[in-house]
Amino acid sequence: MRHPRGLTPDPATAEIYERRADDYERLRPPRHQARAAALLARALPDRLVLDVGCGPGSYTADLGADTIALDLSAAMLRRARDAGALRLLRSDLTAPPFRHRSLGGAWSRHSHLHVPKADLPVALARLHWALEVGAPLTMSLWRGDGDGDGDGDGEGIVGPAEDADLPGRFFARWQPDDAHTVVAGAGFDVDEVSVEGESVWIHARRARTLADTVGPGMRVLVCGLNPSLVSADAGFGFAGATNRFWRAAVESGVVSRPKDPLAALRVDGAGMTDLVKRATAAAAELTRGEYRAGADRVRNLVGWLRPRLVLFVGLAGWRAAIDRRARPGLQGEPFAGVPAYVMPSTSGFNAATPLADLVAHMKAACVIAGPPTP
Repeated sequence: MRHPRGLTPDPATAEIYERRADDYERLRPPRHQARAAALLARALPDRLVLDVGCGPGSYTADLGADTIALDLSAAMLRRARDAGALRLLRSDLTAPPFRHRSLGGAWSRHSHLHVPKADLPVALARLHWALEVGAPLTMSLWRGDGDGDGDGDGEGIVGPAEDADLPGRFFARWQPDDAHTVVAGAGFDVDEVSVEGESVWIHARRARTLADTVGPGMRVLVCGLNPSLVSADAGFGFAGATNRFWRAAVESGVVSRPKDPLAALRVDGAGMTDLVKRATAAAAELTRGEYRAGADRVRNLVGWLRPRLVLFVGLAGWRAAIDRRARPGLQGEPFAGVPAYVMPSTSGFNAATPLADLVAHMKAACVIAGPPTP
């Protein structure tokens, strides 16, 4: 299963930035200082701002003195230092090494477009975890279709026409609606998506919710009802003291380690999402309309990433959105072309369902999904 582990998504792209940092700085003068200043004005006080993929530090000064300039290229960081950056960090942008909810804002000017499209949800999930609730995010991507190569044969890695002077880099291109969906799925409230030339600009805020941890090659996609407030604040699903999900998931073999959704995806091929992104004290606060809209979102996610099976945890959401007479077990109709298994809720409010039954349902789902890909 391919999944970012803190390594650059494309070594050739990183090598080009290392070797041609002088050319990049000369050929790419900053043009969006006003946007960077606007982000600074919205950033949370007493928190650091992250300049993601800072390059030669073209916007670091506009983001304020309390900015961390992050880049994988040592050559770019040297230029950022010369441009006045006070805090430098050499790191892959897909795995920023910050504490949970420690940052007050993030700027990503044409940086995440180097991440393969199917890996962008996890890259944004990591950023979501690092940002405090309410922290702003401004990011830009290339507009269009395609993921890395222009002719479909996987050979010629090309960028938009205006980037032909620095050839050989990996680019993913996004349509505005798709970019909006992925950013929202990563746990952000999207305030605005706009198009400027070949760029898609996204202005969002880190929401009090959970980010999807999904990617290519999933053996199973676990879909909860919605995050509890406890889970949203903890940074992982099913975090309530009486929730039995993680115990059942480990005993059944869905995951090998509890309370670690990133490890579940990377090691076990188990992705995680929710029918509804809005966090509540109890799932009873959700409406039928929210469940139906959420089912449409998850349907699109499943159609894109094609897990082997979707495991819906909690009958209420499935009955509200899909089939009000549904019973636990493998459903008669696929969900977006993928087998769907619906099991009872693992919440402590559903104490009538014993742990052994929850484990049995998860084991049955695992048999259908098959073993993790080595």
